[in-house]
Amino acid sequence: MQFKPPRFVQRLYPTVHWNFPEEREGVFLTFDDGPCPFTTHWILDKLDEYDAKATFFCLGKNVEQYPDLAAEIVRRGHTLANHTYSHQKGWGMKTGTYTQDVDLADSFIHTKLFRPPYGRITPTQARVLSERYKIVMWDVLSLDYSSSITKRQCARNVIKYAKPGSVVVFHDSVKASRRMKYALPVVLEFFKENNISVKRIEALYND
Repeated sequence: MQFKPPRFVQRLYPTVHWNFPEEREGVFLTFDDGPCPFTTHWILDKLDEYDAKATFFCLGKNVEQYPDLAAEIVRRGHTLANHTYSHQKGWGMKTGTYTQDVDLADSFIHTKLFRPPYGRITPTQARVLSERYKIVMWDVLSLDYSSSITKRQCARNVIKYAKPGSVVVFHDSVKASRRMKYALPVVLEFFKENNISVKRIEALYND
């Protein structure tokens, strides 16, 4: 599914990256919610098969629980990024409480890249967090977490809308695994056949 934030949303969140239009050759593949013993190794093996790199927006509590998995993500040449410690929705939370959860995750992940779960973050929270993190949303959702779509629709969501500079979201989780495990190889094969490189969000955006 393609997501184009309305102009007023972009004005409310001037420090948020929805995509990277300066990128002319590749797409940025991202995985939310891991690491997960049931899926992470499978994802890493599939990325290796296609010589693809990705950014893993991880939950701090999962990195704390599975530090070896987190280390393996980095060892394989991918990027670890922050997705809060406990998958908090920023809406309805006090800014101080929310930012504390993000900072707690950073104590395990050590990154300047951050993505709010569900994309639910207030303008105030975004402004405060952007002082020390690069906030990255997305412009293409696979919807692999949704039981209302088929695994083929999941793949089509990405193939139809991804273009150079796009930030694509999959999930590193049990809930999304059935659709993700079908769609990811299909998507990677499509990118390969069309000479589209698959990149992690480079250090340029992590400074």
